[in-house]
Amino acid sequence: MAINRRQFLIGAGGLAAAATTMGLGACAPGAPSGSQGGGEQGGATTLALAWWGNPTRNKNTEAEIQAFQQANPNITLAGQPGDFASYWDKLATQTAGGQAPDIIQMDMAYISEYGNRGALLDLEKNGADTSKFIEGTVESGKINGQLVGVNAGINSAVIVANPKIFEKAKMDVPDDKTWTWDQLSEVAAEVASKAGVPFGVVYLFGGDPMFGAYLRQNGKELFTEKDVGFEPADAQAWFDLMMKFQKAGGIGTPQQISEEGSPGGGKPIDQSAIVLGKAALQYQNSNQLEALNAASGESLKLLRAPSLAGKATERKAWYKASMLWSASAKTENPEAAVAWINWFANTKEAVDIDKAERGIPPNAELEEYIRPKLSPAQQEVAKFIADIKPELANTPIAPPPGGGKLAEIMFRYETEVLFGRATTAEAAEKFVGEVKSNLTV
Repeated sequence: MAINRRQFLIGAGGLAAAATTMGLGACAPGAPSGSQGGGEQGGATTLALAWWGNPTRNKNTEAEIQAFQQANPNITLAGQPGDFASYWDKLATQTAGGQAPDIIQMDMAYISEYGNRGALLDLEKNGADTSKFIEGTVESGKINGQLVGVNAGINSAVIVANPKIFEKAKMDVPDDKTWTWDQLSEVAAEVASKAGVPFGVVYLFGGDPMFGAYLRQNGKELFTEKDVGFEPADAQAWFDLMMKFQKAGGIGTPQQISEEGSPGGGKPIDQSAIVLGKAALQYQNSNQLEALNAASGESLKLLRAPSLAGKATERKAWYKASMLWSASAKTENPEAAVAWINWFANTKEAVDIDKAERGIPPNAELEEYIRPKLSPAQQEVAKFIADIKPELANTPIAPPPGGGKLAEIMFRYETEVLFGRATTAEAAEKFVGEVKSNLTV
């Protein structure tokens, strides 16, 4: 039986891990359930490596494991692939039982859950090399001054547009350097009406990155080190904006929004609204463009999030770690674990396999090296990441322990508002209160 987050936080000798409330763990048949104490015999060592992903990522990672082992014949990596929904419950169970994988693919939403309780290795102390990383791409992996996660790929929260839906509506794709939140509402409503699609824009309000962007433009943040960084009034303003979009006809009916779900807990990419031709615009992470193009058969376009004043240079964007590489503090061979992380982050052999599937490489030299080899969609992502550099502000801190469930809680209260079961003020008050109650700092 999976251990839930609260059970884990109060047990396991003070260590902690994130766990969602969804599903039981999943791993590849025959894969070990966790670290086998390093597995050292005759100078060789076996390490467990866990990741979540899709078939393409699974294939890439298995190829990378083979290439790494050829370069490091004394290290064997036992892969533990899984899906995102079950990954965190499984990881919590493993860590609570002292069987955490030696190498862990980590997410920004949960890194502080582990890092704050000593469950993750201090990577810098054990030789992690981020010396060639692009400015602003290392900080996301630091918890309490320790580097406990190395950025595996640069992402940015984006709005993806389907130009064919705009053509159908006889409208131009909007200028993302000058649009405001209000103008996005107008565009979403107009294109939905003229193109006859349910959604002008989908997933805009269910995910915390867009809420975070809106807060930053208003001088706030999602989190401080030990608390939420906004007040109920800020959440109410976001809920009010959502209702403005909904009443204008830009984001679908309450029933349609509920059925589509939130970005983190909604439908798989190949079943999402923009892939099925039901939306003109959709919130996503930039590295998902290739998967969206493949699933839809279209050449979709990346757009920036809006700003308050219609100036992209004032929108306070940031480079988001698509995911990070961490290592268990209990691994019996930290040097071997860090050897994988350094190999993935800093070698041409690794980037030749992964290219930009996990995001644009944060290593500046490898980003330049791999760009000509990228697919057209990945090259578009690389150009977008480079183009937004003048628009970047500081990198947001990782959510404090318990903060990773913010988006799930927010979407639940947004649904209450949409169906008229709560006012925006009532929902905002309860939303902030519940997020605060989940924090364990």
